[in-house]
Amino acid sequence: MTDPILRAVHVEKTFAPPQHGGAGVQAVRSVDLEVQRGEFVALTGSSGSGKSTLLHMLGGITRPTAGSVWLEGVDLAALDDAKLAVLRRRRIGFVFQRYNLLPELSLEENVALPLVLDGVAGTAASAAARVALEKVGMAHRASHSPDALSGGEQQRGAIARALVAAPALVLADEPTGALDSVNSRLVVELLHRLVEEQGQTVVLVTHDPGIAAAAGRAIRMADGRIVSDIVRAESRVAAGSPTP
Repeated sequence: MTDPILRAVHVEKTFAPPQHGGAGVQAVRSVDLEVQRGEFVALTGSSGSGKSTLLHMLGGITRPTAGSVWLEGVDLAALDDAKLAVLRRRRIGFVFQRYNLLPELSLEENVALPLVLDGVAGTAASAAARVALEKVGMAHRASHSPDALSGGEQQRGAIARALVAAPALVLADEPTGALDSVNSRLVVELLHRLVEEQGQTVVLVTHDPGIAAAAGRAIRMADGRIVSDIVRAESRVAAGSPTP
């Protein structure tokens, strides 16, 4: 087995109480985790289990209270805020429940925006955006504004935006939470295809066991800890379907 693309070592996160009185809230407790390149991992658990907090630490959005996170051999804790921001922009693609597309820009312009902010020339950024939109089946909607798109289309556009910089890792936090069952299935099928056909690495947070069934690996959290880690020989796209 090759070196993991992502590794968390004894990661913990404690949130200080309001006005620094009383005990803090320990959201994640000494988690160890490795993710291999090309894996599709689902983080599951009830609300408050720590899964989203863990995902945010894996993506460098939140710094751990203790422990370390390594991406492609780089210790995120060793980076200052500016360098960490550059790494996130170039090596990690984020997909959230809300699409966060800017209404004044076209879909293509929204997808190209991370590259433009990174100093890529407009023509090159637009070309990369069109390639990313083609990957998610949205090239025909490139000139449309977000307001003209359905929720499922906007989320596919958000996935294209996450892919535009050719990231090492895609992190998705409840990406189907605002979608109906049909669009949820389409989004999960898309993520599955990115893993199977393009070797993308995806870590997805979900509370839906049917969506988790699409992943090749399902990690369940409770009370800030990993309580099970199951690798499936085969995965199936089953958004909205019960887990077998």
